[in-house]
Amino acid sequence: MIHLEGKKALITGGSRGIGRASAILFAKAGADVAINYIRQSQAAQEVQEQITDLGKECVVLKADISMEEEVANMVKSLIERWKQIDILVNNAGIWTYGEMGKMNDAVWAETMRTNLDAVFYTCNAVVPVMRQKERGWIINVSSTAGVRGEALHSHYAASKGAIISFTKSLAVELAPYGIRVNCVAPGWVDTDMCEGVFTDLEFRKKVEESIPLRRIPPPEDIAGPILFLASDLARHITGEVVNVNGGSVLCA
Repeated sequence: MIHLEGKKALITGGSRGIGRASAILFAKAGADVAINYIRQSQAAQEVQEQITDLGKECVVLKADISMEEEVANMVKSLIERWKQIDILVNNAGIWTYGEMGKMNDAVWAETMRTNLDAVFYTCNAVVPVMRQKERGWIINVSSTAGVRGEALHSHYAASKGAIISFTKSLAVELAPYGIRVNCVAPGWVDTDMCEGVFTDLEFRKKVEESIPLRRIPPPEDIAGPILFLASDLARHITGEVVNVNGGSVLCA
């Protein structure tokens, strides 16, 4: 029932994890996809090959999205190629350790640049073309940490909480132009971002036991709700936060 034929989607951080799963799912639904990466060149090429095999176009773009000029150039080149960007998925992000009283400014600043500033840069660059077309779908990837906080990762939680507020603000601002803005907030996900902590099997078991559904989902389980929000099935939804966490954080 979800058809994205004729749509063009830009997914940041599309070479791995949730971004990769979303890119492939969007292509299966009929969209042409552009993915951004910064270091994972081989992984990005593999995603491109999978999408090409599905009969859809995949544009691979190298850019440091924490740098405004690189984002502007990336979006400009894509618009010149496609003449449109219908869907923007702000997925790229980092998760690092940061104990208060010991965290230095560089760690804080890196997280804010990558997780928050980058979302502003991409939206600021893409929204004008969406307004011109009088349609658009923006899905920002936040986190349960942005909803409830996360000890020893306050910088990460702060960046993801800001994304939620940013999403709600843009939803109202851009609604008159036919642009819907929503947010997906995953809990634990089995991606390479969590690979390090999950090598501790005892810790992994504790995480599984803390989730009512008793499982740590693969990235495809997050890509599904992202695809839904980019489809006409969600045409009357904007400014919402979809929590995808197996019941571990319940919000009204």
